[in-house]
Amino acid sequence: MKTLLDDGKKRMAGAITALEKEFSKLRTGRATTSLVDSIVVDYYGTPTPISQLSSVSVPDSKTITIQPWDKGAFGSVEKAIMTSDLGLNPVNDGKIIRISIPPLTEERRRDLVKVAKKYTEDCKVAIRNVRRDLNDSLKAMEKDKDISEDEKKKGESDVQKLTDDFVKQSDSVLAEKEKEILEI
Repeated sequence: MKTLLDDGKKRMAGAITALEKEFSKLRTGRATTSLVDSIVVDYYGTPTPISQLSSVSVPDSKTITIQPWDKGAFGSVEKAIMTSDLGLNPVNDGKIIRISIPPLTEERRRDLVKVAKKYTEDCKVAIRNVRRDLNDSLKAMEKDKDISEDEKKKGESDVQKLTDDFVKQSDSVLAEKEKEILEI
């Protein structure tokens, strides 16, 4: 029973981690290196993440700088940034590529909050799926006479408590991200 709950806790924590990773890709008014992490560059015919072929840094809260190690990669890095769905415009001066993060419009902020809520809902669905799997395992254990009906009921209430905790945690992660997005 304990190993079942530990496994469930690990899987639910994984859903929260995945949610946080998705949130790191969401553009807020602030510059972060994680914004360009998902961009893949066609580097001599090989799809390569930007971070593997250049140095990415954030000199201030509104700018991201990208310095490719290979001078021949400037054009493809610039093209990859422009074709990404982030709506960023890189400026190439031959030594470094600068990306200024424009302030978000009110409409764009609301859209981002909707996307964040969708990610959170997906996370909650994943958490509930783990709950369903754990409850199915408890029913199977009772059927095989590994545990009694009382133990199954206690296990189900423990699983529900665990689920509620992780759903609450996902809501607090969302509230934090929403505050960050709406911050001007």
